[in-house]
Amino acid sequence: MSNEKTPGSGDDLRLLDDRTIHADRRRNETEYVSPQPVTASADAQIKIATYNIHKGFSQFNRRMVIHELRERLRELGADIVFLQEVQGEHLHHRERHTDYPTVPQHEFLADEFWAHHAYGMNAVYDEGHHGNAILSRFPIVQSSNRDVSAHRFESRGLLHSEVEIGGQRVHCLCAHFGLFANGRREQTGTLVEYVLGEIPADAPLLIAGDFNDWRNQLSSTLADQLDVHDVFDLQKGKPARSYPSRVPLFRLDRIYVRGFSVQQCDVHIGGKWLRLSDHAALSVQLKKS
Repeated sequence: MSNEKTPGSGDDLRLLDDRTIHADRRRNETEYVSPQPVTASADAQIKIATYNIHKGFSQFNRRMVIHELRERLRELGADIVFLQEVQGEHLHHRERHTDYPTVPQHEFLADEFWAHHAYGMNAVYDEGHHGNAILSRFPIVQSSNRDVSAHRFESRGLLHSEVEIGGQRVHCLCAHFGLFANGRREQTGTLVEYVLGEIPADAPLLIAGDFNDWRNQLSSTLADQLDVHDVFDLQKGKPARSYPSRVPLFRLDRIYVRGFSVQQCDVHIGGKWLRLSDHAALSVQLKKS
């Protein structure tokens, strides 16, 4: 969820179409040291997580929490992480916070734990930009970013990465939909059209992110059109409550799957997660069907 109006002209927003940063190593000050290669059979279990990280700040932007976020994400031990509201660049944060990362947030979070990562730039403004990111322990062989903004006040995107697991490509879509119902319906249609046009019908598929779907109108459409299903719906009968993270009431975040069976899914709240993002992190253990 985000109700921030992004500064920038219409020209700025038109720059977002298919603008993606895809990297397997750092590009800035320090040399990247690759971790041990990760291998898996096509039918191995994998763990997936999704998290709206609120640009690395706590609720109401009271504290910078990007370092704590990295520790919590590492503790999850997920193989693939879908992130929303990732700050790709901000010109003033390092002036205000001496320990603010010197690299984009997705690179800082990936560090040596996730060897492969992709970033899709959605919102561009004078101070910088933010968007979605996918971190993976398995190779990302291809990525693209689709602008799905319904209007100029909410810059939203759909990041598509093809991840190779056990010799098979798994299509991963990281999404962040808008706050308004009309915009979400338009974005749902764009998502369905994109998947039907770009991804083989029999390919394994993971769609995760912050859908702002207050009334759970998305799941039936995606099930009918794409044969994907929310993991919490499959295991517990309803999508997970994920917002606000302190006392989750609303079911905004989802993990949809096709071609996988659900082993276990969890909502991560309380304890060390309490003072981080305004959203809760979700995770699921999957096995190839």
